[in-house]
Amino acid sequence: MTDIQNILQFDQDLLLALNGSNSLFLDGWMACLTCGFTWIPLYVSLLYLVIKNNETMAQILLILGCSLLCVVMADGVADFIVKPLVGRWRPSNDPFIKYAVRVVGGMRGSDYGFFSAHAANTFSIAIFFCLLVRSKILSTSLIVWSLVNCYTRMYLGLHYPLDILCGLLWGGVVGIVSYIVYYKVYSRIAPANNYISTQYTSTGYSLSDIDIVELVLILTFIYTVIAAVLIYN
Repeated sequence: MTDIQNILQFDQDLLLALNGSNSLFLDGWMACLTCGFTWIPLYVSLLYLVIKNNETMAQILLILGCSLLCVVMADGVADFIVKPLVGRWRPSNDPFIKYAVRVVGGMRGSDYGFFSAHAANTFSIAIFFCLLVRSKILSTSLIVWSLVNCYTRMYLGLHYPLDILCGLLWGGVVGIVSYIVYYKVYSRIAPANNYISTQYTSTGYSLSDIDIVELVLILTFIYTVIAAVLIYN
């Protein structure tokens, strides 16, 4: 019991160290980064990548279905099973520390926060597309994107670090499982191809199309900076 209490105390202390700042710009930037609507262009660009680089509707629907599986498993387990069962308060709603937590724009979230659906969702999608596309630059970008989202949740006081860590672990499992499902079905509906070209990844994704996803990701980050300056300053 003492060990658990020590872990929880460290978790709380780390959260308070990471939470908030005296910068209105950072407050606004974190609020923009954590908003799901901010990343719609990224999801659209990933959809473009899938449609452009797969030959049949069956292949496209399979990838979309496995992407949806990521979200359903990651978000569904977090929000509808684990959070109600564990019942661990979000820092922003925790009766013991909520007045010590810096909250931006009254953003306190729902009652419970273990584990983070944001972390699980973004990391499951990142891992799935890492395995699907096999591009080092895209893999690095998507993992950084997920980790940035995770940091915003702690900065805004919506999750403890342990919530984030467990969300990442579950998201990783979900991403791998979804890819295994994809691979087993894909091997039955499409011929095996080994792409040996400087213009494509080993799984047949065009590097120029990957560059478009990268551009969208960069432009979205730039948008969040501009939005933070205009709205919160």
